[in-house]
Amino acid sequence: MRPIRTLFERPAAGTEPVLPEDLRALYGGDLQFPVDGGGRPYIVGNFVSTLDGVVSYEIPGKAGGGDISGFDEGDRFIMGLLRASADAVLIGAGTLHEVLRGHVWAAEFVNRAASESYAHYREEILHKSRFPLNVVVSGSGRVDLERNIFRRSDVRTIIVTTPDGRDRLMSAGVQSLPATEVRAIQPQGSLLAAADIVDLLWRDFDVRLLLHEGGPILFGTFIAQKLVDEFFLTIAPQLAGRSVVKPRPGMVSGVEFSPDTAPWLDILSAKQNGDHLYLRYQRRA
Repeated sequence: MRPIRTLFERPAAGTEPVLPEDLRALYGGDLQFPVDGGGRPYIVGNFVSTLDGVVSYEIPGKAGGGDISGFDEGDRFIMGLLRASADAVLIGAGTLHEVLRGHVWAAEFVNRAASESYAHYREEILHKSRFPLNVVVSGSGRVDLERNIFRRSDVRTIIVTTPDGRDRLMSAGVQSLPATEVRAIQPQGSLLAAADIVDLLWRDFDVRLLLHEGGPILFGTFIAQKLVDEFFLTIAPQLAGRSVVKPRPGMVSGVEFSPDTAPWLDILSAKQNGDHLYLRYQRRA
């Protein structure tokens, strides 16, 4: 992969670099996050979007982020870097079923070329376990338990669901899986409350840096409750379009804001590789 070029970066507050030299050279700089999330995990979102704001084609077999990015090396490198940094990676059930059944939400599964560098950074510098905690949110509990993340003994996976979802998963035999655990929380209306999910991960699993990879409805509930601190967004140089009958989703779905309530963001960095842009924003206080 060609090194990513940094176009703009807000100066950090005089701290020593965290990334090892090889990753820092490829990323075009360092990558740091606050160590104190203020009584909850520091939450980072990561998406790839077309120029017209589409994050999924929603076509069977073509619904993943790779189809949006064109399987761009820079996007996959940054995704791996974020997974290598995080204590936990959170996804919704829809995102789970968009990827190959063998996928695990860890750095080496999106960029195997840099797997040794990611492992050194994660285990020797950050002193974290080999894989981040995989967190799947499914209110119904309807997930495919034959998938790799539920079957591997070296990947700890949590399914966050409702009491009814827990009963469904228990009936499906989830208790026999080697490293998968179910946690039930009471829903608020038809959805699980983002704040309750965050509190569970902070209190029971010591998650300090949480990477949120969607989907857009689940991500929207986190934004609505002002829980997302940073946004990493890859802009792919293509146009996807939208149908009036079935609009394709953007980064945020299921919630809407007015001009008075819409969150504003501060840009932290802008990077480029070929025709792709990689933007990093922080929620404005």
